[in-house]
Amino acid sequence: MTLPPWPITVVALTGIPLFLALLIEYLGGLVPCPLCLMQRVWMMAAGLIALLAWTHGAQQRLYSGVTAVMSLVGAGFSLRHLYLQSLPEHEAPSCGPDIDYMFQNFPLLDVLATMTRGTGDCAKVTSIVDVLIPVGALLIFVAVTALTVGRLMRR
Repeated sequence: MTLPPWPITVVALTGIPLFLALLIEYLGGLVPCPLCLMQRVWMMAAGLIALLAWTHGAQQRLYSGVTAVMSLVGAGFSLRHLYLQSLPEHEAPSCGPDIDYMFQNFPLLDVLATMTRGTGDCAKVTSIVDVLIPVGALLIFVAVTALTVGRLMRR
């Protein structure tokens, strides 16, 4: 049995969890924290680069390399999220205003810096889903990175 071409696999690996994240947010009422949003951004970026590779024939190594970099950055955000969740409550960063308020009232660079570091909202674990989201994202980022790096090393 042969596997589908790597861009199709990456688009599926990134698209399905993004769809599930939107379902959890809009149907389940779970508001994403800043690090969840950053993980979504990097997962979308990896998927979009793979989609470009798919539409361009996927012959260029550049697409694989860029997809791998996008996945590694996303994995870093997942690790940061898990680190914040592992901190004792008294060591977790303080909760700030929600993202909508920050986008409306703060300079963009301040909002991006806060999203990169995470807030106390990222450290809150109220259910098993709150832990599974960054773990699942990390596993997907690792799979996408392995797939794309494996493709780069084959050539």
